[in-house]
Amino acid sequence: METQEGTVETTLKDGIAVITFFHPRSNSLPGTLLNNLAKQITEAGKNPEASAILLCSKGDKAFCAGASFDELVSIADRAQGKEFFSGFARVINAMRKAPKFVLARVQSKAVGGGVGIACAADYTFGTLDSAVKLSELAIGIGPFVVGPAVERKIGTARFQQLAINANAWHSAEWAYHAGLYAELHADVNKMDEAIEALCKNLRGSNPEAMAQIKAIGWESCGHWDELLTQRALLSGTLVLSDFTRNAIASFKSGSR
Repeated sequence: METQEGTVETTLKDGIAVITFFHPRSNSLPGTLLNNLAKQITEAGKNPEASAILLCSKGDKAFCAGASFDELVSIADRAQGKEFFSGFARVINAMRKAPKFVLARVQSKAVGGGVGIACAADYTFGTLDSAVKLSELAIGIGPFVVGPAVERKIGTARFQQLAINANAWHSAEWAYHAGLYAELHADVNKMDEAIEALCKNLRGSNPEAMAQIKAIGWESCGHWDELLTQRALLSGTLVLSDFTRNAIASFKSGSR
């Protein structure tokens, strides 16, 4: 589905629903793209012809640069702020609720909301270029909406490392050893070979058994609809502060 602010496309390839998002600014995520992404994940989860869902982004550079700065600076009130950050909540909850495994292909760096998406996937592939950073504190907010997904995947201590040291990149090797990446490969070609091998196995697996494994893995997260909505309001309030607006302006101008 094409939008004015990027694209989200779903194709069925050999029994796998491949969902690919793109934005010209390093695959950043404006609200419209987020909502389209959540919608297509939900639809793929209902598709009886799909054995699993593979989430990708276009290009060979950033997997995802996180929230769109242009949209962040345009937020005028708490309601708009809550709605924007609720887009991340919808994507994470769509991934959580899909009755199929969601695989993620992280070909390069992931920032902020991109780290949240990588962590919300059930099985995430990375390359040696797939460093991660939770940069939210550096612009005056925090990784509140994506935080539960990140903490669930890598634990509280490592989540705090990412959240507190918001200007620092953590290497792909660090992320692999933290449990964020299930597999880490030398390059994109090796990663794609491994993705195809896993998808082949999943195509031959019992759909009911896979759905039960998925449900068990997320059974402690049933309160996330409410939790992530509350977190969206928190982020949507903080983004209105003078501190945050000035910090975002500094980042956009390249002075930070």
